[in-house]
Amino acid sequence: MAGSVLLTSTEQVTESQDTTGSLARMLNVLELFTDTKPVWSSADIIEALETSRSTGYRYVKILHDAGLLTAVRNGYYSLGPRIIEMDLRIRQTDPLLQASQGVLEDLVDKIGHSALLLTAFRDSVLCIGEYRAPLSPANRFNRGERRPLFQGAGSKVILAHLPHHRLKAIYIRHRTEIENARLGGTWSAFRKTLGGIKKEGYLLTSGEFNPGVYGVAAPILTGQKTALGSVGVAWNENDRRDVDVQQAVSAVKQAATTISKRLLETGGPS
Repeated sequence: MAGSVLLTSTEQVTESQDTTGSLARMLNVLELFTDTKPVWSSADIIEALETSRSTGYRYVKILHDAGLLTAVRNGYYSLGPRIIEMDLRIRQTDPLLQASQGVLEDLVDKIGHSALLLTAFRDSVLCIGEYRAPLSPANRFNRGERRPLFQGAGSKVILAHLPHHRLKAIYIRHRTEIENARLGGTWSAFRKTLGGIKKEGYLLTSGEFNPGVYGVAAPILTGQKTALGSVGVAWNENDRRDVDVQQAVSAVKQAATTISKRLLETGGPS
């Protein structure tokens, strides 16, 4: 066609890689905003990204126009209102959240412990739902917070039910952390430890994040018996010495089964 420019396959791949890399760097801007530094200047964003001024300002403008950043004063930005709107949409439509409606509340009513709903996110777990008991533990795990994939009952039961290929990749990336978490010093030992958790169908832990705080969790499974997430409860032994551990285990396993069945019945992830 007259006036058109045809790219070679190598040029097309390079262009695609450049576009993907640029998008990833732009989205990394959102990762800069934390509890300790919720406001960033354009200059600080550009410095943190180690990019040119023109590119940095373009990223900020695009994110601001999309509502993902908002100006708090001239040249300074915080996370934008579009994120709040998207969070509402997730709360209303996420299959895992929808399938868990009423389940966390029932757990608290039955056994009096705070209940949490977790899902795997990258090489960590993310809290996506919570329902608090009156005597919830200090330093509680809140919606939107992440924790390591190798610590805590809710994390380890997800880990134990991940597909083999994903576990292998995780082990290669995190061999030292896995060994430090006493999950196994070799690949075969790691698999054996996870196999034991998988066989039990739940996990009880104590003091992995806070002294005296117990946690019990069970996996939420797809039709292929891989984990979408986990549901669990936590309590502080110093405040709650009346806990019936077996009752807690039974209630948590039933809660996980209920959520798993609801997902299958509604055509959720399989």
